[in-house]
Amino acid sequence: MHLPFLGHRHHKSDGAALPADPEGIAALLSECELLRSQADEAGVRLDDTPASLEALDQLVPRWREDAEILPWLGNDAGLYLGTVVVRTVPGAVWRIRADGEPVVRLVSGREVEVARSGREWAASGVPELSQLYAEIAEA
Repeated sequence: MHLPFLGHRHHKSDGAALPADPEGIAALLSECELLRSQADEAGVRLDDTPASLEALDQLVPRWREDAEILPWLGNDAGLYLGTVVVRTVPGAVWRIRADGEPVVRLVSGREVEVARSGREWAASGVPELSQLYAEIAEA
């Protein structure tokens, strides 16, 4: 998921992203409107907690019947996973890579491609979002 409206913010020497408004980026990435709408229709409250990831894993995946919605919902699911990680795992932060892809960087330096994971979850249900969270949180 390329986010061109965030612009190019790179150091000339190493290509690393310059610090932007981390709170603004986190707020933008946490919107996940399509996912929140689908969850709300199913009676699931997304409160940015690990328990809400478990609730998402239990939803009947009606979105798989709509090829147009599937990739968008998958991106939202990944961004929501990233939001939960950033808000609950100490030291986890959003980072926008040079290609525009949002990733979560852990204290260890590991980067997690949450949007890709969300698309995989939306398409097949595997791996579960709660399982991904548990693996990330223990790293």
